[in-house]
Amino acid sequence: MTRAPGEVERVLALVAQGANSCQISRLTGLPRSTIVNWRRGRLPGYAVGRSTPGAAACIRCSGYRLHPFPRFTEYSYAYLFGLYLGDGCLLRTGRAGVYRFNLSLDAKYPVIRDEAQAALAIVMPSSKASIRRHRHQQLVWVDSASKHWPCLLPQHGPGVKHRRLIELDDWQRAILDQHPWRFLRGLIHSDGSRHLNTIRHPKKTYRYPRYEFSNRSDDIRELFCEYCDQVGVEWSRMNRWNISVARRSSVALMDRFIGPKR
Repeated sequence: MTRAPGEVERVLALVAQGANSCQISRLTGLPRSTIVNWRRGRLPGYAVGRSTPGAAACIRCSGYRLHPFPRFTEYSYAYLFGLYLGDGCLLRTGRAGVYRFNLSLDAKYPVIRDEAQAALAIVMPSSKASIRRHRHQQLVWVDSASKHWPCLLPQHGPGVKHRRLIELDDWQRAILDQHPWRFLRGLIHSDGSRHLNTIRHPKKTYRYPRYEFSNRSDDIRELFCEYCDQVGVEWSRMNRWNISVARRSSVALMDRFIGPKR
């Protein structure tokens, strides 16, 4: 059965918000099997750009003329870039000029895994977004291969990220400024957490929720703090590597757009 492009966009938006396949099925009236396929990157041809000649080109090389949902592509890119700064890397493959964008994610968070896969499928629609499971560890890899990943991730370079300069290109900053919460969500889903902090006094024990972000790169921590400032989230430095968000109003704001990892 042919599906309207708007249905695909709505389903992927609900995935990005953390809804599971059964919830999305009830909200949209679509079969659960269809939703599971879309979550795994098996999107209809028109939705991944394969029906348009030259659609394999990336959004930077082709502009947005080959992408049916340019705003949703930016929305997904902001989240994917946040994940990349924490848990992502580009790896050379055996094919000339082809790189594999690889995300190493904790297998106990299936919603993050599916959201990452959906973002990969939207941002690089000409390449399959795959999930591979580690045989012995609680680990999954979400990846996609293309010659164009270095175009979209100019921060790629030799060595680990915390030992090289991480600066935004102007086009990246324009996307993140438009979708700051998606960027922060990606950062928290990779190198952040939400947990109950406990403070014990002789007469009473206090517990309150707190977000933490940890990264050894000064540049990446500064980006987290910059975009927290942009959305009105108050933060403080816990130590050299860790940023805390503990004020009640700021935690409530983070809960509205991010919430606990799932």
